[in-house]
Amino acid sequence: MGKTADPAPRNFAVNRQAQHLYHLLEKFESGVELTGTEVKAIREGKVNLKDSYAVVKNQEVWLIDCHISPYAAGSRFNHDPLRDRRLLLHRREIDKLAGRTLEKGFTLIPTRVYLKNNLIKCEIALAKGKNVFDHRETSRRRTIEREVQQDIREHRRRHT
Repeated sequence: MGKTADPAPRNFAVNRQAQHLYHLLEKFESGVELTGTEVKAIREGKVNLKDSYAVVKNQEVWLIDCHISPYAAGSRFNHDPLRDRRLLLHRREIDKLAGRTLEKGFTLIPTRVYLKNNLIKCEIALAKGKNVFDHRETSRRRTIEREVQQDIREHRRRHT
């Protein structure tokens, strides 16, 4: 039997605000060091990336303020919902991120938590904050693109 293509990764959480508030420059895939009840809660979709970020401390990358709700059947073995979690990256990637986050205006933002090959992964992005005029420019560009697409559809409809 031949191998089939891997199915699309299943997203458990997506940080939609990150695209709006930051210029996402470079993305990295990392593993997450989790406890058993955290894994079960994430598989139920009980993870929230809003207001979370990552930092480099002591040559390790940590995910801060990522809320994973307690697992319903976890009893006394449940985890702390807001505990810091270590992200698993290669040494070269950690060194690169440590150097870039020291520059003014750069930060690490988690963009999504997903399942890949039965492992829970976190995608983090090296990001630079947007200014108010950047928000306006993004909104203006999106409006123009939408109007152009509408005009193209109208044109095709009339000439079909």
